[in-house]
Amino acid sequence: MKIKVKIQTARMAAAAICILLGMSGCSLFSEEGVSGTISQNVITATATVKALDLATREVTLQSADGSTVQLHAGDQVRNLAQVKVGDTVRVTYYQSLAYDVTKAGEGSPGVTAAEQLARARPGEKPAGAVGRIITITATITAIDTSAGTVTLKGPEGNSVTVKARDPKKLERVAVGDLVNITYTEAFAIAVDTPASK
Repeated sequence: MKIKVKIQTARMAAAAICILLGMSGCSLFSEEGVSGTISQNVITATATVKALDLATREVTLQSADGSTVQLHAGDQVRNLAQVKVGDTVRVTYYQSLAYDVTKAGEGSPGVTAAEQLARARPGEKPAGAVGRIITITATITAIDTSAGTVTLKGPEGNSVTVKARDPKKLERVAVGDLVNITYTEAFAIAVDTPASK
């Protein structure tokens, strides 16, 4: 079974992450409109089940380069008995940072977080996924079009000035607008039986 976790990736603003982390030199406003994706990464790895001990729940995996790793499949791993030597284990990690600028009054500064968990149904091959979304909202307190910068005030009152990647987009925002960012990460794992040759 292939688990697909539907994680809403809201369009948010990268500058709010700068505020939260106290980073300097962050850039924003890189996409069409005053919203978009700052970064997005997907990493996928596969390994083959080389050994399995159902009594101890120990699984030995071998990667494409021949290296092996032994893992303990905890009780939360449902349907371990469905796994066979030769099956393929596929792991995917997804991460993104996206932004959106909204008009004053369409929200308020703050931080929200949500998590989502999914796993295989009884009788299916083991699979699972977990996702996390953190949204931070800051307020634009100043815009300097000649310098191409915008100053943001975070939900805890801290401020940071960031340089826009595309200064023309500063013409579409105003003091008092809200800059939101969403940081999304998801981890999924699935076991597949290789197709017969």
